[in-house]
Amino acid sequence: METRLDEVVDSDWRLFESVAGSRAYGTQTPQSDLDIRGVFVLPPVRFYGFAPPVQVNDATHDVTFYELGRFLDLLSKNNPNVLELLGSPDDCVRFQHPMFARLQPRTFLSKRCRDSFAGYAMGQIRKARGLNKKIVNPMPKERRSAMDFCHVLEMQGSAPLREWLAERGLCQDDCGLVSVPHMREVYGIYHDATGEMVYRGIFASEEATELRCSSVAKDAHPIGWMAFNRDGFKKYCREYQSYWEWVQQRNEDRYATNIEHGRNYDSKNMMHTFRLLDMAEEIAREGVLRVRRPNREELMRIREGAYDYETLVAEAEAKVVRIESLFEQSSLPEEPDREAIERLLVEMRMDWYSGR
Repeated sequence: METRLDEVVDSDWRLFESVAGSRAYGTQTPQSDLDIRGVFVLPPVRFYGFAPPVQVNDATHDVTFYELGRFLDLLSKNNPNVLELLGSPDDCVRFQHPMFARLQPRTFLSKRCRDSFAGYAMGQIRKARGLNKKIVNPMPKERRSAMDFCHVLEMQGSAPLREWLAERGLCQDDCGLVSVPHMREVYGIYHDATGEMVYRGIFASEEATELRCSSVAKDAHPIGWMAFNRDGFKKYCREYQSYWEWVQQRNEDRYATNIEHGRNYDSKNMMHTFRLLDMAEEIAREGVLRVRRPNREELMRIREGAYDYETLVAEAEAKVVRIESLFEQSSLPEEPDREAIERLLVEMRMDWYSGR
């Protein structure tokens, strides 16, 4: 039986529910979404049935509830988004069953946070670099064709195939290609002015992504030699698809902010990078999980684009080096005790079911 989100939200299965995200960090703006995260325990009839769900969420993932087993599994892996629920500020908590108090950060915090927090933050930096590239280098909506990656040998250089054909009054549909042996993506171009030979053309259409080769007479002579930059075309197609998917999916308010501050990077993404790095440093230095950020003003300045991109990246990379050193010196365990966590899970589930 499928478990629906509304069933969880409106039932007595809930163990915990809290506002999460920017409102928990204290970095929200008037445009911020309302993110809700929670934990629930499936009733026995669902738990013992076919494929019990590990989590349920709405279409936008603004509301997500984790089943208890999934929740503790993610906690044992020091997943940042899940660990943060254990440090939810009091003004964000909407519901908490007394049993949830058994889940304390000290049970789960370990040196794995070095990778899950700081490592994830560095991934955000790489993501910021990718977004930086998209913002700085917008791609035209009109998609280039494979023909634009074909060039013909001419004198000591080359000419674009399209221009080369136009200068000679030729149509690509009337030409034939033959692959040159032992030369990667090099082809002889053939044309029959008499019209007696029927060649297949260089491409089937303007939208075609593959060349078409033809059969030619043994005594036919090529009118030119063409190279097809297939790798360059494939790379362009990947970048084109990635860019326009980003355009379609981007948050326009967030994009407008990035354009307005003129720093050519995703400032919200960079703000979260520094938040994660700060939290990783606190975990390594103090062994604490601090969700509501004490340096809100500084984080908001990053979000507003107060600093240039290169400065922030350099500072973030320096933080990572410091965090690595702190974790090496930390008294935190190398990783959480999964056996102890599993025992805790079994105890909580049994107590929950026995009280129903």
